Amino acid sequence: MGLPSTLSGVLAFDVGGTDMKVGIVTGDPHGTDIAVKDLQRHPTPLDGERSGDTVCARIVELTGEYRAAHPDITITSVGVTVPGIVDEVNGIGVFSANLGWRDYPFTATLTQALGLPVAFGHDVSMAGEAEFRIGAAVGKRDVLVLVIGTGIAGAILCDGRRIAGDGYAGEIGHAMVPAPDGSLVILESLGSAGAIARRYAQASGTPVEGARSVLEKSQAGDAIAQQIWADAINALAFSIAQCVSILGTETVVLGGGLSMSGAALIDPLAARVDELLTFHRRPQYVHAVLGENAGLIGSALKAHTLTEPAKA
Repeated sequence: MGLPSTLSGVLAFDVGGTDMKVGIVTGDPHGTDIAVKDLQRHPTPLDGERSGDTVCARIVELTGEYRAAHPDITITSVGVTVPGIVDEVNGIGVFSANLGWRDYPFTATLTQALGLPVAFGHDVSMAGEAEFRIGAAVGKRDVLVLVIGTGIAGAILCDGRRIAGDGYAGEIGHAMVPAPDGSLVILESLGSAGAIARRYAQASGTPVEGARSVLEKSQAGDAIAQQIWADAINALAFSIAQCVSILGTETVVLGGGLSMSGAALIDPLAARVDELLTFHRRPQYVHAVLGENAGLIGSALKAHTLTEPAKA
C-alpha cells in the first residue's frame, strides 16, 4: 500500500489594524485553481512599539496550529502582508502609524522562528499583484488598481511589472488634486467613501450611514448629494487621468466598497477622464474579482515564488 499523497500550500497572513486574516492557499499560482482553505480571522495583537514582536509571535503560534490541524498539507512557505510603508526587498516594516512599528525586520524574524521561506509585502500592493496575475487584469501590462473604501489605496503596474518605489509607490490616496474651492487637497479627502459621507453630513447637517446613502440621495435629486458625488468623481478622474498621461495606464481595476456602485461610479468617471485627456488612449474600467482575500492571495503568490525551481 502506498503512502497517502500530500498537498502543498502556502500559509498566508494579511495583517490589518483590527484583525489579521490567515489561510492556506493552494493551487497552481500560474493557473485559475487557486483556493483558500481554512480562512480564519484573529485580533491583531497590537502593543505599541512592540507590535512587530507581538504580531510575529502570533504568526509563529498560528503556523504551529495550522500545521497540527492540516497534517495532509505541507506548508512550503509563508506570506505576510502589512499596511504602511514597507521595504519588500529587505523584508522590513518601515513605518506604520496605525500598528506602531518602525523599521521592524519581519522577514528575518519570521524566517529564523519558522525555518521556512517568508515573503513580505504591502497589503494593497499584494492585492494589486493578485488582480494582475490571476484576477481582473490578466493579460494587461499597464494597470492601476484603485481600492476605494474608507480611504483610498492603490497599486501601479507598468510594462507588466509592479512599481514598488522602495515602498512609497501607490499612495494615490495622498496625491494632490484640485478641490472645489480651487485649493489642492489629497484625493482621499474628496474621493473616498468616508469623505463622501463626511462631506455630505457637514454640508447638509444630516448624518448618513455611508457613501451609498449619498449616492441614493443624489439619484433622487438631492442637490447637495449631487455636488458631493460630482466632487468625488472629479477628484478620482483627475488622478486617473494623471496616471494615464504619465504612466500609460490602460486598465483601471476598481475595488473597495465604493466600487460596488457600478455604473453610477464608472460611467461618470469614464466620461470625466475622457474630458481630461487629449490624444491618450482611454483606459478600460473593470471591477476587482478577488474580493477581500486579494491581499492574502497576492501574499501567497509571492511566497510561492520563493520555492519555485530556478529557470534554466
